[in-house]
Amino acid sequence: MAGVGKLLKQAQKMQKQMATIQASLAEMELDVSSGGGAVAIKINGQGEFQSLKLDPEFLKEDAAFVEETILDAIVEAASKAKTVSEAEMQKATAGMGLPGMF
Repeated sequence: MAGVGKLLKQAQKMQKQMATIQASLAEMELDVSSGGGAVAIKINGQGEFQSLKLDPEFLKEDAAFVEETILDAIVEAASKAKTVSEAEMQKATAGMGLPGMF
C-alpha cells in the first residue's frame, strides 16, 4: 500500500504544479507580428488572444493580401502559445514517470 500513497502524493504535487503553471501561462504575454509589423497580436500562454493591432496604411493594401497577412499572424501566435504551453507542462511532468503526456 505504500506505493499507492506515494502515487497519490505524486499526483497531488503534480496537480499543484499544473495549477501554478496554468496561472503563469494566463499571465504570460506573447507578441507576434506579421507583414513587417503591419499586424501585431498579443496572446497569452494559454492561447487566449489579448489584442490585435493593424497599421492603418496596411488596410489600404489588396484585401487578399491583408487577409493572408492577418491569418499568418494568427497561426503564428497560436503556434507560439502552444509551444510555450507544452514546454511549461513538460517541465511539470519531468521526473514523474509520465512520458509523452504532453
